[in-house]
Amino acid sequence: MINNLVHRIKNRLAREWNEFLVDHFTKHVLSKYWYRDFNYHLDWNNPKDLNEKIQWLILNSDTSEWTRLADKVAVRDYVKEKGLAHMLVPMLGAWKNARDIDFDSLPNKFVLKCNHDSASVKILDKTVGFDKEKLIEDFNNKLRVKFGYLSCEPHYNKIPPMVMAEEFLELDGAGISSTPIDYKIWCFNGEPCFVWVAYNRDNVNGHVEVEQYDLDWNYHHEWGRFTDHYRDGGGKVPCPKSFNEMLEAAKILSKGFPEVRVDFYDVAGKAYFGEMTFTSDCGRMPFFSKDFLAQVGEKVNISLAPLKK
Repeated sequence: MINNLVHRIKNRLAREWNEFLVDHFTKHVLSKYWYRDFNYHLDWNNPKDLNEKIQWLILNSDTSEWTRLADKVAVRDYVKEKGLAHMLVPMLGAWKNARDIDFDSLPNKFVLKCNHDSASVKILDKTVGFDKEKLIEDFNNKLRVKFGYLSCEPHYNKIPPMVMAEEFLELDGAGISSTPIDYKIWCFNGEPCFVWVAYNRDNVNGHVEVEQYDLDWNYHHEWGRFTDHYRDGGGKVPCPKSFNEMLEAAKILSKGFPEVRVDFYDVAGKAYFGEMTFTSDCGRMPFFSKDFLAQVGEKVNISLAPLKK
């Protein structure tokens, strides 16, 4: 019992120390994580590739707009402001406490997720049944997590955490995927550049198939760096019917930002907005080749970013 108490105290002190460092010594934490992942010191005065410039933007730019647009609830107003409300997945509600969710008012099949984190999505089906108490406890635990402290992405910490429910969409796997296909469009100041596709997500074993395409939907194996987690899909994903619609929306939503990833889904030829991400994989992406990171890094004009006050 004493050992367990000591262990809990140590964990809490370690967590609070990490939070202090992220809040007050952000550059130190970013530099530490960078060296751990890439085994060289980041030149903060001369960032070059895509990952390096994202780190610079985290440290030096005003990320208040990142906070608003990384918030899966608040970003909906931004999408509406840009005249793209028709691309939003219908939202069924949002709650600060999962215990306040009125499950009786929700349809038989729906989606629950947090607005402030990643990978908290749950597809629920009343006809099959689920453990409501366990679900509530799980989501309330997620709501207590300050996501930005986990990997030094401070803008996430300012998002008011909520659980949100959305309509379930029968997303097309194009006959090749057992999970929805994510079409992730990287944009630089309103100019889409390339598409990273993720599908066949195996959350149990931690695998996902990925592919890289240019805007003419040519597959580029050489842009990728594949691992047991990020597996090469081989270029079999067909161009979605709504691709042009996605590109036009990505141009509108990304205008004014040095870099941002805008995600979409395709449902029977209709494009749906997914989310906006400014620090993809914490800005330490391992799934692109070194040459490709350098190539697209040239497109990131960090002078466009408003500086931190």
